[in-house]
Parts: sequence; C-alpha cells; structure tokens
Amino acid sequence: MNLERVTLEDLDGDQRELAELIGMEAYRALATHHGGTYVYVQAPNSLLRKDRNEQIRRKFDGKNYKELALEYQISESTVRLIVEDDARRMRYGPISGQINLFDKKMF
Repeated sequence: MNLERVTLEDLDGDQRELAELIGMEAYRALATHHGGTYVYVQAPNSLLRKDRNEQIRRKFDGKNYKELALEYQISESTVRLIVEDDARRMRYGPISGQINLFDKKMF
C-alpha cells in the first residue's frame, strides 16, 4: 500500500492525534522511518536543560546559589550539582589511562 493514500480518516486514537499535531506528511515520514517501533519524545524541560545549566554556570559567582535557584525555579541543591559538577570536571578532567567507551579506535 502506498502511504500517500493514507489519510487522517484512516487513523484512530493516538495515531490520529499525532497526525493532527504534526501533519500527515510528517506522520507518513515517521511511519516510514520508525513504523512498528517505540519512539520516545523528550519533555520540553528536558530539551531545555542543557541551555539552562549553561546559563546557571555563566551567572554563578561562587555564592549566589539561592538567587539562581529562585530564578530558575529549582532547588539550591540542584544549582550546587550543576556548578560543582562543572568545577569537578574542569579540576580533575579524565582519569589517566581511563578508557573512553566512545573512542572508535578501541573497537
């Protein structure tokens, strides 16, 4: 069956809702590339987390945990994790001789 012939009226439930949201052309492309599999779509806050964390690191002055927590509506402990993780990576870097799982030369 040619997917071009599939219309919105051919779809039910979640599939119809998805097609209405993204359009039939995009739905057909999704079905072609990922049909029969499960596709995870990240939540908006998860998509924006990297940018938020970079902003927090830039604005961090060494003591403004509370102000940043209020500004970004997160806990002070989350602000600490964000800025301390960055500082730890800068201070220590990779462990000498540590294997990088993503190094293509290894395999």
